[in-house]
Amino acid sequence: MDSRKVSASAHFLLAAVHVYWATGASWPASDERSLSLTVLNTQVSFGPRVVLPLAALHLLLAGAVLTSARWRLSRLVVVGLVAGLAARAAVGLVWITGAIDTSTAFYWLNLFLYTPACVALCVADLKLLRARRPAAVDRPLLSDFLR
Repeated sequence: MDSRKVSASAHFLLAAVHVYWATGASWPASDERSLSLTVLNTQVSFGPRVVLPLAALHLLLAGAVLTSARWRLSRLVVVGLVAGLAARAAVGLVWITGAIDTSTAFYWLNLFLYTPACVALCVADLKLLRARRPAAVDRPLLSDFLR
């Protein structure tokens, strides 16, 4: 599977999880407070007004990843995505060193899921940014939009 599909699939999955949370569900935790502490290590709302815009953002990011070979604006969005993933991975590495309470679910999820996923997505997105774009798709034609 190429890096575009891997990265876009991850963002589609994250969008689906955020839509799921917008329904009031709190999996993988027992309630919203526990969910917040498990996912973010702080207490914040997981209400629809918070998580639906995040779902939309993940759909936008998936679309940018999938169209990054065709449109420069999409490539710029992916550059921002790489920067964000790199920053999150760096902070995650600091947390892994024990900068946070190591007895929490967040610590272990960060160690085994969140930070490795950020590193993997960052690498996949860097790979797709480094791929050479074919000259024919540098400038989309009007006919491309009408298909």
